[in-house]
Amino acid sequence: MIEMVWGPLIAIYLFLAGASAGAFLASAYIERKYPDAVRMRVAGRILAPIFIGIGLVMLMVDAEAGLHNPLRFIFLIMNPGSVMTLGVYFICVFMPVALIEAVLELLKKDVPRWLTVIGDVFAFAVAAYTGFLLGVVDAYPLWNNAILPVLFVISALASGLAAVNLCGLILDRENIEKMFDLKKGHVVLGAAEIIALVVMFIIVASGDPQGAASIQSMLTGGFAGMFWIGLVLVGLLMPLLIGANALRASEGSQSSVALEYASECGVLVGGFMLRLLVVLAALPIVFV
Repeated sequence: MIEMVWGPLIAIYLFLAGASAGAFLASAYIERKYPDAVRMRVAGRILAPIFIGIGLVMLMVDAEAGLHNPLRFIFLIMNPGSVMTLGVYFICVFMPVALIEAVLELLKKDVPRWLTVIGDVFAFAVAAYTGFLLGVVDAYPLWNNAILPVLFVISALASGLAAVNLCGLILDRENIEKMFDLKKGHVVLGAAEIIALVVMFIIVASGDPQGAASIQSMLTGGFAGMFWIGLVLVGLLMPLLIGANALRASEGSQSSVALEYASECGVLVGGFMLRLLVVLAALPIVFV
Protein backbone atom coordinates (compact mmCIF):
# COMPACT_ATOMS: atom_id res chain seq x y z
CA MET A 1 0.00 0.00 0.00
CA ILE A 2 1.33 3.47 -0.92
CA GLU A 3 1.05 6.17 1.75
CA MET A 4 -0.64 9.35 0.63
CA VAL A 5 0.87 12.61 1.78
CA TRP A 6 -1.29 15.74 1.86
CA GLY A 7 0.22 19.21 1.85
CA PRO A 8 -0.27 22.73 0.44
CA LEU A 9 0.23 21.50 -3.13
CA ILE A 10 -2.89 19.37 -2.92
CA ALA A 11 -4.83 22.50 -1.98
CA ILE A 12 -3.56 24.22 -5.15
CA TYR A 13 -4.55 21.21 -7.21
CA LEU A 14 -8.01 20.98 -5.66
CA PHE A 15 -8.59 24.68 -6.26
CA LEU A 16 -7.43 24.63 -9.89
CA ALA A 17 -9.34 21.45 -10.72
CA GLY A 18 -12.51 22.90 -9.24
CA ALA A 19 -12.03 26.28 -10.94
CA SER A 20 -11.40 24.48 -14.25
CA ALA A 21 -14.67 22.58 -13.97
CA GLY A 22 -16.50 25.74 -12.91
CA ALA A 23 -15.07 27.77 -15.80
CA PHE A 24 -16.13 25.11 -18.29
CA LEU A 25 -19.67 25.00 -16.91
CA ALA A 26 -19.88 28.81 -16.81
CA SER A 27 -18.76 28.97 -20.44
CA ALA A 28 -21.38 26.40 -21.46
CA TYR A 29 -24.09 28.40 -19.66
CA ILE A 30 -22.97 31.64 -21.30
CA GLU A 31 -23.08 29.96 -24.71
CA ARG A 32 -26.71 28.97 -24.17
CA LYS A 33 -27.96 32.06 -22.34
CA TYR A 34 -25.82 34.82 -23.88
CA PRO A 35 -24.71 33.74 -27.37
CA ASP A 36 -23.42 37.24 -28.17
CA ALA A 37 -20.86 37.13 -25.34
CA VAL A 38 -18.31 35.37 -27.51
CA ARG A 39 -15.22 36.64 -25.72
CA MET A 40 -16.39 35.41 -22.33
CA ARG A 41 -17.37 32.04 -23.74
CA VAL A 42 -13.98 31.65 -25.39
CA ALA A 43 -12.20 32.80 -22.22
CA GLY A 44 -13.96 30.15 -20.15
CA ARG A 45 -13.11 27.42 -22.60
CA ILE A 46 -9.45 28.42 -22.67
CA LEU A 47 -9.20 28.73 -18.89
CA ALA A 48 -10.62 25.24 -18.26
CA PRO A 49 -7.74 23.17 -19.74
CA ILE A 50 -5.12 25.65 -18.51
CA PHE A 51 -6.32 25.46 -14.91
CA ILE A 52 -6.53 21.70 -14.72
CA GLY A 53 -3.27 21.29 -16.64
CA ILE A 54 -1.41 23.46 -14.14
CA GLY A 55 -3.06 21.60 -11.27
CA LEU A 56 -1.92 18.24 -12.58
CA VAL A 57 1.63 19.52 -12.99
CA MET A 58 1.56 20.69 -9.35
CA LEU A 59 0.68 17.15 -8.29
CA MET A 60 3.40 15.61 -10.44
CA VAL A 61 6.17 17.81 -9.07
CA ASP A 62 5.12 17.29 -5.45
CA ALA A 63 8.40 16.30 -3.78
CA GLU A 64 6.55 14.02 -1.39
CA ALA A 65 4.56 12.01 -3.89
CA GLY A 66 5.07 13.02 -7.48
CA LEU A 67 8.03 12.50 -9.80
CA HIS A 68 9.98 11.05 -6.87
CA ASN A 69 7.55 8.14 -6.78
CA PRO A 70 6.36 7.45 -10.35
CA LEU A 71 4.93 4.05 -9.39
CA ARG A 72 2.15 5.93 -7.60
CA PHE A 73 0.51 6.78 -10.93
CA ILE A 74 0.69 3.18 -12.15
CA PHE A 75 -0.94 1.84 -8.98
CA LEU A 76 -3.50 4.65 -9.14
CA ILE A 77 -4.69 3.78 -12.64
CA MET A 78 -4.86 0.07 -11.78
CA ASN A 79 -7.14 0.55 -8.76
CA PRO A 80 -10.66 1.28 -10.08
CA GLY A 81 -12.15 0.90 -6.61
CA SER A 82 -10.35 4.02 -5.42
CA VAL A 83 -11.93 7.47 -5.46
CA MET A 84 -8.62 8.84 -6.69
CA THR A 85 -8.70 6.41 -9.61
CA LEU A 86 -12.24 7.46 -10.49
CA GLY A 87 -11.04 11.05 -10.39
CA VAL A 88 -8.25 10.19 -12.81
CA TYR A 89 -10.80 8.61 -15.14
CA PHE A 90 -13.01 11.72 -14.93
CA ILE A 91 -10.03 13.96 -15.69
CA CYS A 92 -8.94 11.72 -18.57
CA VAL A 93 -12.28 12.49 -20.25
CA PHE A 94 -12.77 16.08 -19.12
CA MET A 95 -9.33 17.43 -19.95
CA PRO A 96 -9.25 16.28 -23.62
CA VAL A 97 -12.80 17.57 -24.13
CA ALA A 98 -11.88 20.94 -22.59
CA LEU A 99 -8.70 21.09 -24.67
CA ILE A 100 -10.51 20.23 -27.91
CA GLU A 101 -13.13 22.89 -27.29
CA ALA A 102 -10.43 25.48 -26.53
CA VAL A 103 -8.61 24.64 -29.77
CA LEU A 104 -11.85 24.81 -31.77
CA GLU A 105 -12.60 28.22 -30.31
CA LEU A 106 -9.10 29.49 -31.16
CA LEU A 107 -9.55 28.18 -34.71
CA LYS A 108 -12.99 29.87 -34.82
CA LYS A 109 -14.68 26.55 -35.50
CA ASP A 110 -18.10 25.52 -34.23
CA VAL A 111 -18.06 23.40 -31.07
CA PRO A 112 -20.43 20.40 -31.39
CA ARG A 113 -23.27 20.48 -28.90
CA TRP A 114 -22.75 16.83 -27.95
CA LEU A 115 -19.14 17.54 -27.03
CA THR A 116 -20.20 20.31 -24.66
CA VAL A 117 -22.76 18.00 -23.03
CA ILE A 118 -20.06 15.40 -22.37
CA GLY A 119 -17.82 18.13 -21.01
CA ASP A 120 -20.58 19.41 -18.71
CA VAL A 121 -21.14 15.95 -17.22
CA PHE A 122 -17.48 15.29 -16.56
CA ALA A 123 -16.81 18.85 -15.40
CA PHE A 124 -19.40 18.36 -12.68
CA ALA A 125 -17.87 14.95 -11.88
CA VAL A 126 -14.42 16.54 -11.51
CA ALA A 127 -15.80 19.27 -9.24
CA ALA A 128 -17.48 16.66 -7.01
CA TYR A 129 -14.44 14.40 -7.04
CA THR A 130 -12.27 17.11 -5.48
CA GLY A 131 -14.46 16.88 -2.38
CA PHE A 132 -14.72 13.09 -2.29
CA LEU A 133 -10.94 12.81 -2.70
CA LEU A 134 -10.44 14.07 0.84
CA GLY A 135 -13.69 12.64 2.18
CA VAL A 136 -12.62 9.00 1.81
CA VAL A 137 -9.86 9.49 4.41
CA ASP A 138 -11.68 8.20 7.48
CA ALA A 139 -8.98 9.25 9.93
CA TYR A 140 -9.66 12.97 9.45
CA PRO A 141 -13.12 14.12 10.64
CA LEU A 142 -12.76 17.48 8.88
CA TRP A 143 -12.52 15.61 5.58
CA ASN A 144 -14.74 12.61 6.24
CA ASN A 145 -18.20 14.20 6.24
CA ALA A 146 -21.04 14.35 3.74
CA ILE A 147 -21.04 18.14 3.39
CA LEU A 148 -17.46 18.62 2.17
CA PRO A 149 -18.13 17.41 -1.42
CA VAL A 150 -21.19 19.68 -1.60
CA LEU A 151 -19.15 22.62 -0.29
CA PHE A 152 -16.38 21.99 -2.81
CA VAL A 153 -18.83 21.76 -5.73
CA ILE A 154 -20.43 25.08 -4.78
CA SER A 155 -17.00 26.67 -4.37
CA ALA A 156 -15.83 25.23 -7.71
CA LEU A 157 -18.82 26.73 -9.52
CA ALA A 158 -18.26 30.09 -7.81
CA SER A 159 -14.51 30.10 -8.56
CA GLY A 160 -14.98 29.15 -12.20
CA LEU A 161 -17.66 31.78 -12.66
CA ALA A 162 -15.44 34.39 -10.99
CA ALA A 163 -12.54 33.57 -13.33
CA VAL A 164 -14.77 33.90 -16.40
CA ASN A 165 -16.35 37.10 -15.08
CA LEU A 166 -12.90 38.55 -14.45
CA CYS A 167 -12.04 37.91 -18.09
CA GLY A 168 -15.34 39.50 -19.05
CA LEU A 169 -14.53 42.64 -17.10
CA ILE A 170 -11.29 42.92 -19.05
CA LEU A 171 -12.35 41.74 -22.51
CA ASP A 172 -16.09 42.27 -22.80
CA ARG A 173 -17.23 44.98 -20.41
CA GLU A 174 -20.26 45.92 -22.49
CA ASN A 175 -21.76 42.43 -22.53
CA ILE A 176 -21.03 41.49 -18.94
CA GLU A 177 -23.10 44.43 -17.70
CA LYS A 178 -26.14 42.84 -19.37
CA MET A 179 -25.63 39.43 -17.76
CA PHE A 180 -27.91 39.84 -14.77
CA ASP A 181 -28.13 36.08 -14.27
CA LEU A 182 -24.39 35.88 -13.59
CA LYS A 183 -24.68 38.52 -10.86
CA LYS A 184 -27.57 36.61 -9.36
CA GLY A 185 -25.58 33.38 -9.61
CA HIS A 186 -22.73 34.86 -7.62
CA VAL A 187 -25.08 35.84 -4.79
CA VAL A 188 -26.83 32.46 -4.75
CA LEU A 189 -23.55 30.53 -4.80
CA GLY A 190 -22.02 32.77 -2.14
CA ALA A 191 -25.00 32.32 0.19
CA ALA A 192 -25.06 28.56 -0.46
CA GLU A 193 -21.33 28.31 0.30
CA ILE A 194 -21.75 30.10 3.63
CA ILE A 195 -24.64 27.81 4.60
CA ALA A 196 -22.72 24.67 3.60
CA LEU A 197 -19.65 25.84 5.52
CA VAL A 198 -21.65 26.51 8.69
CA VAL A 199 -23.42 23.14 8.45
CA MET A 200 -20.11 21.34 7.95
CA PHE A 201 -18.59 23.11 10.96
CA ILE A 202 -21.54 22.13 13.15
CA ILE A 203 -21.40 18.48 12.05
CA VAL A 204 -17.63 18.16 12.44
CA ALA A 205 -17.45 20.05 15.74
CA SER A 206 -20.18 17.90 17.29
CA GLY A 207 -18.46 14.65 16.36
CA ASP A 208 -14.97 13.44 17.17
CA PRO A 209 -12.82 15.63 19.48
CA GLN A 210 -10.19 15.91 16.76
CA GLY A 211 -12.81 17.30 14.42
CA ALA A 212 -13.79 19.86 17.05
CA ALA A 213 -10.12 20.76 17.47
CA SER A 214 -9.80 21.29 13.72
CA ILE A 215 -12.74 23.67 13.74
CA GLN A 216 -11.38 25.44 16.80
CA SER A 217 -8.02 25.98 15.11
CA MET A 218 -9.80 27.89 12.35
CA LEU A 219 -12.13 29.89 14.57
CA THR A 220 -9.74 30.96 17.32
CA GLY A 221 -6.48 29.05 16.86
CA GLY A 222 -3.47 29.18 14.58
CA PHE A 223 -5.51 29.40 11.39
CA ALA A 224 -7.95 32.06 12.63
CA GLY A 225 -6.37 34.87 10.60
CA MET A 226 -6.52 32.88 7.38
CA PHE A 227 -10.09 31.84 8.13
CA TRP A 228 -11.66 35.14 9.21
CA ILE A 229 -9.77 37.46 6.86
CA GLY A 230 -8.88 35.28 3.87
CA LEU A 231 -11.98 33.10 3.66
CA VAL A 232 -14.84 34.77 5.51
CA LEU A 233 -14.15 38.46 4.88
CA VAL A 234 -12.39 38.50 1.52
CA GLY A 235 -13.70 35.27 0.02
CA LEU A 236 -17.32 35.19 1.19
CA LEU A 237 -18.76 38.33 2.77
CA MET A 238 -17.18 40.94 0.49
CA PRO A 239 -18.30 39.29 -2.79
CA LEU A 240 -21.73 38.55 -1.32
CA LEU A 241 -22.29 42.15 -0.21
CA ILE A 242 -21.03 43.56 -3.51
CA GLY A 243 -23.22 41.14 -5.44
CA ALA A 244 -26.29 41.86 -3.33
CA ASN A 245 -25.76 45.58 -3.85
CA ALA A 246 -25.54 45.04 -7.61
CA LEU A 247 -28.81 43.08 -7.56
CA ARG A 248 -30.58 45.95 -5.84
CA ALA A 249 -29.87 48.09 -8.88
CA SER A 250 -32.00 47.71 -11.97
CA GLU A 251 -31.12 44.98 -14.48
CA GLY A 252 -28.45 46.08 -16.93
CA SER A 253 -27.25 49.05 -14.88
CA GLN A 254 -23.54 49.61 -14.44
CA SER A 255 -21.78 49.32 -11.10
CA SER A 256 -18.35 50.25 -9.84
CA VAL A 257 -15.62 48.60 -11.90
CA ALA A 258 -13.29 48.52 -8.89
CA LEU A 259 -15.90 46.76 -6.76
CA GLU A 260 -16.57 44.21 -9.48
CA TYR A 261 -12.88 43.41 -9.79
CA ALA A 262 -12.64 43.14 -6.00
CA SER A 263 -15.62 40.80 -5.89
CA GLU A 264 -14.31 38.38 -8.54
CA CYS A 265 -10.79 38.36 -7.09
CA GLY A 266 -12.25 37.83 -3.63
CA VAL A 267 -14.16 34.75 -4.75
CA LEU A 268 -10.96 33.28 -6.21
CA VAL A 269 -9.02 34.03 -3.02
CA GLY A 270 -11.79 32.46 -0.95
CA GLY A 271 -11.90 29.35 -3.13
CA PHE A 272 -8.22 28.73 -2.59
CA MET A 273 -8.27 29.62 1.12
CA LEU A 274 -11.14 27.18 1.70
CA ARG A 275 -9.16 24.27 0.33
CA LEU A 276 -5.93 25.33 2.00
CA LEU A 277 -7.63 25.56 5.39
CA VAL A 278 -9.41 22.24 4.97
CA VAL A 279 -6.10 20.57 4.16
CA LEU A 280 -3.93 22.26 6.79
CA ALA A 281 -6.37 22.35 9.72
CA ALA A 282 -7.38 18.68 9.54
CA LEU A 283 -6.31 16.62 12.56
CA PRO A 284 -6.32 12.81 12.58
CA ILE A 285 -8.32 10.70 15.02
CA VAL A 286 -6.12 9.46 17.82
CA PHE A 287 -6.59 5.75 18.47
CA VAL A 288 -5.70 4.52 21.95
